Amino acid sequence: MKIGTTLIVFFSLLLFSLHLSSISAQEVEDEREFDYREGSEKGPRHWGKIKKEWEACHNGVLQSPIDLSSQRVKIVPKLGVLKRSYKPCNATVKNRGHDISIYWVGKAGSIKVNGVVYDLQQAHWHSPSEHSINGRRYDMELHMFHQSSDPNGKNKIAVVGQLYTTGKPDPFLAQFSKQISYMIDREHEMGIGEIDPADIKFGGNKYYKYLGSLTVPPCSEGVIWVINKKIRTVSKEQVRLLREAVHDYAERNARPLQPLNNREVHIVSTSPRS
Repeated sequence: MKIGTTLIVFFSLLLFSLHLSSISAQEVEDEREFDYREGSEKGPRHWGKIKKEWEACHNGVLQSPIDLSSQRVKIVPKLGVLKRSYKPCNATVKNRGHDISIYWVGKAGSIKVNGVVYDLQQAHWHSPSEHSINGRRYDMELHMFHQSSDPNGKNKIAVVGQLYTTGKPDPFLAQFSKQISYMIDREHEMGIGEIDPADIKFGGNKYYKYLGSLTVPPCSEGVIWVINKKIRTVSKEQVRLLREAVHDYAERNARPLQPLNNREVHIVSTSPRS
């Protein structure tokens, strides 16, 4: 009799546990606040209507990404506009559902734009590229997110972008491909030891520069964008891995191009990395 009662309690608890797991799984799925699917109620066309604090996604005038057309570009022959200074630092790789990102724990260095220092916070990938050049979108785009603590600075965020086309593997991404493979369809975070941001190779010394916004909600404006003019390579396998790792709604996690709205796009030269 006691055994029968114990079994009934056990199976009741098991069923209750499974029920909770099912609810939990649905909540995780429903908790995504935005996605990239065409026609979705949470897709890019609706971002600005989902939350009041996301209104800039709908009515902003300095939105990103944009097409970097050669007809709109103004060449600025001036050195010292961008100065990079990075160093190795402990980092974690994280699957945020809508992208794969690297967070540096501590001070991993900075960039200096127009005399203002912006500290590196994280880097993440989009596929296909968000920005296009003369109408062409590339296979992948890396964003290095920097933030300034300068109380007098208007522009608190600066993002360095790098575009990639398929070809040879990207050595930087190859350093933690195994960890990304483990996180396929899992919102998970893993320590990956010391990672040197300087391993992100750019090459060339010309960059596009313009004033834009974050490319995900809340689409905050006033972001300085500095995008390397030189296109680098990434393997098809690496692109596939990034797409498989994120959730289905973000396999193609590039926001549609936004209107330029009479903004100027400059091509600037860089000073050597110190």
